Amino acid sequence: MADPKGFLNHEREIAKTRPVEERVKDWNEVYQPGSLLPIISKQASRCMDCGIPFCHNGCPLGNLIPEWNDYAYREDWTEASERLHATNNFPEFTGRLCPAPCEAACVLGINQPPVTIKNVEVSIIDKAWDNGDVTPQPPERLSGKTVAVIGSGPAGLAAAQQLTRAGHTVAVYERADRIGGLLRYGIPEFKMEKRHINRRIEQMRTEGTKFRTEVEIGRDLDAKKLRKRYDAVVIAAGSTTSRDLPVPGRELNGIHFAMEYLPLANKVQEGDLTVAPISAEGKHVVVIGGGDTGADCVGTAHRQGAASVTQLEIMGKPGDERNANQPWPTFPMLYKVTSAHEEGGDRLYSVSTTHFEGDEDGNVQWLHLTEVEFKDGRPEPKPGTERKIPAQLVTLAMGFTGTDRENGLVEQFGLELDERGNIARDADFATNVPGVYVAGDAGRGQSLIVWAIAEGRSAAKGVDRFLTGVSALPAPIKPTDRALTV
Repeated sequence: MADPKGFLNHEREIAKTRPVEERVKDWNEVYQPGSLLPIISKQASRCMDCGIPFCHNGCPLGNLIPEWNDYAYREDWTEASERLHATNNFPEFTGRLCPAPCEAACVLGINQPPVTIKNVEVSIIDKAWDNGDVTPQPPERLSGKTVAVIGSGPAGLAAAQQLTRAGHTVAVYERADRIGGLLRYGIPEFKMEKRHINRRIEQMRTEGTKFRTEVEIGRDLDAKKLRKRYDAVVIAAGSTTSRDLPVPGRELNGIHFAMEYLPLANKVQEGDLTVAPISAEGKHVVVIGGGDTGADCVGTAHRQGAASVTQLEIMGKPGDERNANQPWPTFPMLYKVTSAHEEGGDRLYSVSTTHFEGDEDGNVQWLHLTEVEFKDGRPEPKPGTERKIPAQLVTLAMGFTGTDRENGLVEQFGLELDERGNIARDADFATNVPGVYVAGDAGRGQSLIVWAIAEGRSAAKGVDRFLTGVSALPAPIKPTDRALTV
């Protein structure tokens, strides 16, 4: 145990962010560089090394959190990194992007602010990179088997790295021009600078993983031909079909899916574009959807110089404390103020869009909404609450409904889908097509980055066993596992 009295002697303290007026003028990460290391040893000492560490259950990866908290407290960064990588291929991704269900399950969190697990994690991995503790781990021998991974998001990369290290020859196919999936083009630079992806890709290349960009399976390469080329295939194409809003005026110019808007801003940061073709500069922006993707749109609009930003959410405003029906250690629905929300804008809850209004040129100008109340689980308009707000750019960030069905991948493979429209799989993550497996959101549905990595690691074990008859790879979850809920 790090410090038996740590949780009594130290208050919770999180990473400091840069001043709003400074950070909205650039696209660098919002946190003050170097602000964590001076405080992280004390924060790690707050871990109680519980007899039953429920943080393990909150994290689908099964991260060994008390162990690396102890090493971080002692500032033994090499051992802390080893324990961290034992269960997580990419802790620099989760340490920046995961909403930390482990903290919601922290035993200390029953009656105190929980341990800053996420901050400890990112401190360990950043220190590991600085110290040279993150090195390529090529296999000792090759199996002679080949695997194709479709998609280079967190699930695909995790599966690819595990299978490469097991000795198989792995090629990752990505339809975009760069590797990373939503990590590359869905996550804004201010949440995670892309240098973190780039150095992991270089590590994987050195280990032997091959990468093929600008190849979309189903369009550029027939799925059946791909299956013939490789001994096994892992589909990690994500859940990329955006949920639409079929209301009058949806056809007006200036209304876009979030995943049409966000990638263009990232391409500017990559140097591909000088100005984003879809920009918030000088416009009244409305973001429909109250989740993380919506917050990403809010922060992007601030940096592009929006005249105003308003975020709409059909659900009611969450509280600051756990509801009685969301007891510890479940992940509670709490009022969340992200760095993007700190930067300004309005947030409207319990509202629903009724229609859009445009100008004579077909450009959206106004969004009409009404307040709602839920009856029998369905939102019902409240009479007399209709009004309109200015909207010259609207982004739809209401989630995703399943994997892409238009590119032909599902049909060409002959894959079966489950009742939710996801690719069906068995206990080994195998589809109905022999040798074809599925990992991540394509099989689970829209989820969190930590679940995607866990899926990639688990699917890799199923593939390895299919290819060799036995596997020593870890499988932290089953396809049927779900987050801790009531």
